[in-house]
Amino acid sequence: MSAETPAAVSGQFTRRRLQFRAWRGARPFWAGLFVALAGFPIMYFPYANLQIGHLTLAMSTTAGAGSLIIGVLLVVLGMSLWFQRHIRVFAGVAAILLGLVSIPVSNFGGFVIGFLLSLVGGAMAVSWAPGAPSETEAPGEGGGTDEAPGGVLPGTAEPDATTPQPRAEAGVPDEPNDLSGTSPANGANGRHSAG
Repeated sequence: MSAETPAAVSGQFTRRRLQFRAWRGARPFWAGLFVALAGFPIMYFPYANLQIGHLTLAMSTTAGAGSLIIGVLLVVLGMSLWFQRHIRVFAGVAAILLGLVSIPVSNFGGFVIGFLLSLVGGAMAVSWAPGAPSETEAPGEGGGTDEAPGGVLPGTAEPDATTPQPRAEAGVPDEPNDLSGTSPANGANGRHSAG
């Protein structure tokens, strides 16, 4: 074993940790975790037997199959939040509804533990929004255009506001090229007008 092995393992661990952090940040990770964890107490308690000394307390209910279905659905919704993030609103609302249904069906929603986890996870899933991608380049550093921040090409003079400019030089075409009637210049903003 060489002396470089711990550093290589540490570097690989750091790289994997950063990859997981990037994966986790691009999806509603915590919402999926809470929703998936909510399914376990909901499906466990109706089938569990509690031992108190020599006394066995069976908590199974007549709706044990319903509890199992609700618990499995919550686990599936939690996993789908991780791998299919575009269904986050549907999965969040479904998790909240399943948590509410688990109150009468599954021993008060898995003794309120599963109920609360599904409500919190569902609310987090509905409210999650993808973040803006971070730009690695600063504006103006080889961004593919030669324009300065003010929209003026380097080496040209900025137009004076007091001198009248011909429409073609001022950047306003003589005739509009957009014949659809939906350009932002005419206030339609991508919508067709009704009349």
